[in-house]
Amino acid sequence: MFDITSLWLFIVAVFLLSITPGPDLAYVVGQSVANGRRAGVISAAGVALGSCTHALASVVGLTALIAASPTLFNVVKLAGALYLIYLGSRFILGTFGKEQADDPEQPRIRPEASLRGLLTRGFITTLTNPKVLLFFVSFFPQFVVPGGEHQVESFLLLGVAYTLVAFLTDATFALLAGSAMGVVSGNRRLQKLMDRIVGTAFIGLGIRLSLTQR
Repeated sequence: MFDITSLWLFIVAVFLLSITPGPDLAYVVGQSVANGRRAGVISAAGVALGSCTHALASVVGLTALIAASPTLFNVVKLAGALYLIYLGSRFILGTFGKEQADDPEQPRIRPEASLRGLLTRGFITTLTNPKVLLFFVSFFPQFVVPGGEHQVESFLLLGVAYTLVAFLTDATFALLAGSAMGVVSGNRRLQKLMDRIVGTAFIGLGIRLSLTQR
């Protein structure tokens, strides 16, 4: 197909990458637990938009340029780390708001997450994820015939395959994690605990990302 070799092996590798714990999966699962399945699936769509952007950037050579420049790579990495820490802090700080009732068993009313906000946060999380950037630079070329006549089309098709597999995987995790929302939403203590756990996980991922070498 075009200049692509071993497409099924590529799909398997993408699936394994998608189920590996990281910023993208943590964001989708965190939003699904905090705001329900709908929020998780929409967040997965935002992550997919970020993956599409990575695919287009790899075709025009921008991804390779960033990966080749230590300064640009570190800027992307630190931006991603700071954004994860910011998201985690929002989760945690949101648990210290004014109590809405004396009964801790009553659910805490939280504002409904907006479609635009969920998409944007998912998009930024993926766009600043250096793991995805390096995957496009180092892994994609292994499945494209060097010097082929359809390299652009081949990279775009691989990008579409990557985005589709990653979205389906993230959406599945979102639906599974969203099952916990029914239990959590009925108890304010559990809501706070889950928000703090998710927030702490985000901050931990951000710190680990900032310290990660290539």
